[in-house]
Amino acid sequence: MKTLKGNTVRILTCCWLAFAASSMAGESAGVSADDALSRLLNGDKRFVAGKSEEPQGAVLIERRHALAKDQKPFAVIVSCSDSRVPPELVFDVSLGDIFVVRTAGEVVDEVVVGSIEYAVEHLGTHLIVVLGHQRCGAVSAAVAGAPETGDIPDVLKPILPAIEETKAQSGDRVDNAVRANARDIAKRLKSTGPIIAPRVQSGEMKIVAAYYSLDTGQVELLK
Repeated sequence: MKTLKGNTVRILTCCWLAFAASSMAGESAGVSADDALSRLLNGDKRFVAGKSEEPQGAVLIERRHALAKDQKPFAVIVSCSDSRVPPELVFDVSLGDIFVVRTAGEVVDEVVVGSIEYAVEHLGTHLIVVLGHQRCGAVSAAVAGAPETGDIPDVLKPILPAIEETKAQSGDRVDNAVRANARDIAKRLKSTGPIIAPRVQSGEMKIVAAYYSLDTGQVELLK
C-alpha cells in the first residue's frame, strides 16, 4: 500500500510539473505589447525587492523540456553586453520568455536588426525594449573620446550622435548620452525595414526605450 501510494504521489507530481512547465511556456504566445511591457515591469519590481520568482529545480527542468522544440518569447530586449545587466534577471523571466540581443552600448547594426526581425516575423513578438543602463562603459568611452584600437571604434561611432545631441544639457554627460542613445535607437527601429515599421504603424507592435539603474536595479521607461 505504501509503495502504491508513493508511486501515485510521484506520478501526480510529475504530471503537475509537466503541466506547469507547458503552461508557462505557452504564456508567452500571443501576448500583446502592453501586456508584455507590464509583465516586464512587474518582473523588475520583484527583482528590485529581491523577490524574484524564476523557476528552479524540477520545474525548470520540465520547462526546458517543454521548450526544446519551440519558442514563443513575449518580448525582444535590445540591451548592452555589460555583465551587470542580464535582462533575464532584471525582468525576472525564465527560459523562452524573452528574445535577447546584446551588444556593447546596445549598438544596432544589420545583424541586430535581422535578429529582431526574426523574432517579430517568425516568433510573433509584439514588443521591443531598447535598454540602456547607468555608467555604460561603451558610452563612457565614446564621451571620453580616447583613441581605441581594433574594432572598438566601430562600436563607439554609432553612439556619437547621442553625445552631440546632449552636449548642451546640464548634468552627467554619460548619463545624458545613455538615455539619448536608447531613445534614438528605439526611434530608428520604429521606421526600420519591411517587417518592423508596418507593425509599429498599425499599432500591432510597440518599441520603447528604457534605462536601467545599476544602483537600484530599477528600470525606467524613457519618454
